[in-house]
Amino acid sequence: MKKLIILSLAVLTLPACGIYKKYEPTQEVPENLYGAVEADSLNLGNLQWEELFSDPDLQGLIRRGLENNTDYLTAQLRVKQAEATLMSSKLAFLPSFALSPQGSINSFDGGSAMKAYTVPVSASWQVDLFGSLLNAKRQSQSAVAQSEAYQQAVRSQVIASIANCYYTLLMLDTQYAISTETKGKWEESVRVARAMKEAGMYTQAGVSQTEATYYSICSSLEDLQEQINQAQNTLCLLLGTTPQPIQRGELKDQRFPEQFGTGVPLEMLSNRPDVKRAEQGIANAFYGVAQARSAFYPALNLSGTAGWTNNAGMMIVNPGKAILTAVGTLTQPLFNNGKNVARLKIAKAQQEEATLAFHQTLLNAGTEVNNALTRYQTAMRKATILDQQIEALQTAVKSTDLLMQHGNTNYLEVLTAQQTLLNAQLTQTANRLAEIQGMINLYQALGGGR
Repeated sequence: MKKLIILSLAVLTLPACGIYKKYEPTQEVPENLYGAVEADSLNLGNLQWEELFSDPDLQGLIRRGLENNTDYLTAQLRVKQAEATLMSSKLAFLPSFALSPQGSINSFDGGSAMKAYTVPVSASWQVDLFGSLLNAKRQSQSAVAQSEAYQQAVRSQVIASIANCYYTLLMLDTQYAISTETKGKWEESVRVARAMKEAGMYTQAGVSQTEATYYSICSSLEDLQEQINQAQNTLCLLLGTTPQPIQRGELKDQRFPEQFGTGVPLEMLSNRPDVKRAEQGIANAFYGVAQARSAFYPALNLSGTAGWTNNAGMMIVNPGKAILTAVGTLTQPLFNNGKNVARLKIAKAQQEEATLAFHQTLLNAGTEVNNALTRYQTAMRKATILDQQIEALQTAVKSTDLLMQHGNTNYLEVLTAQQTLLNAQLTQTANRLAEIQGMINLYQALGGGR
């Protein structure tokens, strides 16, 4: 018995400062997180989404999406679940009460019936001597912060997805309009080619080639119409509605901020929701380790009963009289089949895993910023080149048409110049979308949409 008492006192004297220590948030990020991208004080992610997306039709769609998108609504419910768990952890500090009335009727050997009753109110209270309840509460608080970060990540994703889909629709509309206009020109070209063949100025091979190109454009229009329908349906899914036409503007009317930057990498820790969520994962694991350590220390439980009874031998008769009991229990774990040790090892391994996940999330975030900004800058440089190309091709179309009218070239060169111009215009439209999507992806990568 003396040995058990000595062992209990030895455990009580173990250092317990780690049990009460609070998690300190990370204040450092890897050097050159954005790679070769130069950091600056401006941050596109700090803009409200209404400032970035000024198109009123798009703003209305984003608001509908934030109201009806099922993923975002589910994320909000996760926050409520985490908050309820936190409330439960806070209430664990308070005593619990229970009313357990009992009654009985007994008769022995045909004698008169004896009626007995007990109306007790029992109470129990765990005194948090070594931070078990405290760390459980802190763990629940980090879980709430994690769920809030997840909600923000889903919100940012919904905004970016709706915007990307909307601008894809505008790009397809523009390509459809260009192709429709080109179809009319090639339809006229087919008529001219047939007339020239009848006049002996053109061959059947040339006419057939012109007709084939015309039919190819007609086919591409059908493909574009299908893509427009699919893009509208995708957007409707994001909005949480059934397939329906989407009211929208035009690609040429879209305007965006002219000056913006990536901000300093340290802002990643407070702006980007997946980084915040990963860091809260470290906090959650940190308190899990502290809670596992608490299991090595004694647990003090107080319990008691108060109420009325007439069932106490010959000492209490009707009417009933008050009863009162109080019990205190101090439990010190000594040998628990190594379970506490194993739980502590598991908690420490989970903390190391959460730390690695946090650093990987930071690296992923830096890479996404670099990719998005590079895509935007590349599209901007290509836009200037494509503008010059289209200007040159438009001049080429006019020149070949004039040359053909004066008999210095054949009609096939005119048709070739028109087809090249069409391809360049479609490429220019696609590049405009790449430029916009680069900005949207950068906005999301910097934690925009808060």
